[in-house]
Amino acid sequence: MEMHDGRGRALPLRAAVCLLVLALCLGLWLPAAQGAGTTFSDVKPGSWYYDTVTAMAQEGILKGYPDGSFRPDQTISGAEFAAVAARVGGLTESQGQTDHWAAGLLQTALDAGWYDWDELPPTGETYDQPIRRQVAVSLLMRGLLPDRTGDYAGQAGKLSDLSSLDGRYYNRVFAAYACGVAQGDEKGNFHPKGSLTRAEACALIQRAEKLRGGATITPDPKPTPEPEQPTTTLRGGVTKNGWLQVKGTQLCNETGQAIVLHGMSSHGIQWYPQYTSKQAIANTAAFGANLFRVAMYTGEGGYLSDSSKIRQQTYAAVDAALANDMYVIVDWHILSDGNPKTNQAQAIAFFQEAAARYANQPGVLYEICNEPNGNVTWARDIKPYAQAVVTAIRAKAPKSVILIGSGTWSQDILDPAKDPVQGTNLMYPCHFYAGTHGAWLRDRIDSARKLGLPIFISEWGTSAADGSGGVYLTQSKAWLDFLDARGISWANWSLCDKSETSAALKPGTNANKTWTTSDLSQSGQFVFSRF
Repeated sequence: MEMHDGRGRALPLRAAVCLLVLALCLGLWLPAAQGAGTTFSDVKPGSWYYDTVTAMAQEGILKGYPDGSFRPDQTISGAEFAAVAARVGGLTESQGQTDHWAAGLLQTALDAGWYDWDELPPTGETYDQPIRRQVAVSLLMRGLLPDRTGDYAGQAGKLSDLSSLDGRYYNRVFAAYACGVAQGDEKGNFHPKGSLTRAEACALIQRAEKLRGGATITPDPKPTPEPEQPTTTLRGGVTKNGWLQVKGTQLCNETGQAIVLHGMSSHGIQWYPQYTSKQAIANTAAFGANLFRVAMYTGEGGYLSDSSKIRQQTYAAVDAALANDMYVIVDWHILSDGNPKTNQAQAIAFFQEAAARYANQPGVLYEICNEPNGNVTWARDIKPYAQAVVTAIRAKAPKSVILIGSGTWSQDILDPAKDPVQGTNLMYPCHFYAGTHGAWLRDRIDSARKLGLPIFISEWGTSAADGSGGVYLTQSKAWLDFLDARGISWANWSLCDKSETSAALKPGTNANKTWTTSDLSQSGQFVFSRF
């Protein structure tokens, strides 16, 4: 859970770390010397974006990452998109309202009328979120091609998903269609609220730049992926489904049939052990859950402070879930120790013991790094750690499903999608909170799955990312409908009575009695109804 004070998220150095990460990311968009950095390891001749990316690099508009890559399929943020468009438009930095790396340049663009305050507030809270297509196209047209027009009668029919386009963007998007800057996929969909990859952003910006200079443009050949068809899945517990396996992007049961797991995550067991009892877990099963996640914090007074006590609490919770015929996730819940390599030796020792203990239990899954965060990268930190821990688990439990987190609180799922850990029965968590994370993260999940990455939502909440706000029922419903349509499993945060809106239980709920809906919080009533 991102920035969660109650779970130790508000780390003293977090802001500084985030700025450092952003500064590193900025390298992609900093002007390079003419002709420098024009060959990228992951931009190959024949790819639809090769000519565009290479030309923009030769012009000195962008350069790649220190490892020589461009990462064309990575989602672009609002700050990155606006910054490179502003540089193309010749804007210079002014005084920004925050210390974000792009604040000065974006303030100039805002003052120049390239976009509205609410689209990218100068206070910076949405700068690093993916920019929606309708906002990106509008920004380009207002900034680079303000005199271009397009009428409803001539352009509306080109957008099969016109109903999804917000009315405020009609004029600019129609203008972009009329002059060829924007185009739909093979079915005519513009996907106005979808995100953009870095390669797609470059194509948009280059087309606008060419038109601004008086050149003609040709259509881009890359279609937007079609929405997936609903997945038919089974339910039920361990007795019915046996050993789990991963086939393609889908979690399946022992016979190869698609299955979904729905259930609750505990809160930190060092704080709320009572809600990991056999009766408490049985209460979730009575409402239809077939999954329980045991959140074993490493820091915050957890495993690293008292390994013997926390290990025994963890095993007791796992045994209680198995006794209820439920699948159970053993979660190495890193948080303040944001880099999983920090305590890799302890992780390997723990998972070797746990995997040996449950080697013959088909109901046990292992989540080996809950939410890597801070100054970590997939290639340097997370993947090497994961490969080592997966190897240790496989020595004792060759068939168990293993969940491998990614950077930015397990939201950088495109990194493992392009460079997965070697092995079988591996899945990758994506974490969201309905009040904070929206369509842009759902688009990222679809993009990762298109690349073949199996996704498991091992933690999500009905609140904002800090555990407060809401309950965001409309947004939560949109998320669960999305997951149901794709057969993606999930565990909700959290089964406790803490005074925060994401908690499933009312304060003081007795863990050792049978629960009714009257014991559930507003969040709990919604979540339990979706098991």
